Amino acid sequence: MLRLWPDNRRDFSSLSEREILSLAVAAEEEDGRIYSEYATRLGETYPGSAALFEGMAAEEDEHRQRLLDLYISRFGKRLVPIRREHVRGFLTRKPVWLQKTLTLDQARQQVWEMEEGAYRFYLEAAKQVTDASIRKLLGDLAAAEKGHAKRADQIDEDVLGEAGREAEGQEAHRQFLLTYVQPGLAGLMDGSVSTLAPVFAAAFATGDTHQTFLVGLAAAVGAGISMGFTEAASDDGKLTGRGSPIKRGFAAGIMTAVGGLGHALPYLIADFFTATAVAVAVVLIELWAIAFIQQRYMQTPFWRAVMQVVLGGSLVFAAGILIGNA
Repeated sequence: MLRLWPDNRRDFSSLSEREILSLAVAAEEEDGRIYSEYATRLGETYPGSAALFEGMAAEEDEHRQRLLDLYISRFGKRLVPIRREHVRGFLTRKPVWLQKTLTLDQARQQVWEMEEGAYRFYLEAAKQVTDASIRKLLGDLAAAEKGHAKRADQIDEDVLGEAGREAEGQEAHRQFLLTYVQPGLAGLMDGSVSTLAPVFAAAFATGDTHQTFLVGLAAAVGAGISMGFTEAASDDGKLTGRGSPIKRGFAAGIMTAVGGLGHALPYLIADFFTATAVAVAVVLIELWAIAFIQQRYMQTPFWRAVMQVVLGGSLVFAAGILIGNA
């Protein structure tokens, strides 16, 4: 949905060379800690991959040191307290490393996203700075991070085998997740859940299928337009590599509208009780489908997805009925 509060983050194009270097130092520190955590969490089951994570953590620390040395020589010892979340255009990461259960596929996907994002960050930063020494270092780090992104396909390759690497390790698969699946899933969840209350409140308040359908149609279309514009405006894809904002906006907007229309269309049936019974069945199918998509594409444990989506949707559904009967 559209923001109801001001966005106080900085535009990347407004950052100074001092701020860019400080941001890069903080980013390398965070990435190194994440890789170390992956090594710790997965080391017992996948010792080969754990060693790779440890090596990547060491390389991130070496990058951090190079950035820090250059920063100190140019700007002194005081870093600017700036992080990714303070700058518009960075992808908000889901902290999979904090989950109780961590799968190798989750780690592999996260590694690719982190390294691809770092590569694009250094490319854009190098274009923005004018100091030759800073530009050279940023360019060198961009080349290094691009090579690191390929390591996602090396993680536990002996276990996955050639077929597994071909199926799961290709860049096109990951790009599809970033550009279409993630925003589309967010839209489907938003449309399916957020429109439950107005549709069923209208249904039980009026008992009129035609009016209920119009309310559902308006809610679905309005939510789709809002979600689409929000997704497109949230990230231009230059720093995160998530692809065209227009494509992501359409994916989020269309799936939001689809999620809302699913339980509004049954009210084209003239008989109120038949329409409501069909709408309830559609809601159940929608919620279980979302849980399945989360498990299939986002590596969310199925029953956790069920608790998040089905339980939350059921509460919104019940709220709509209670309000409609008030």
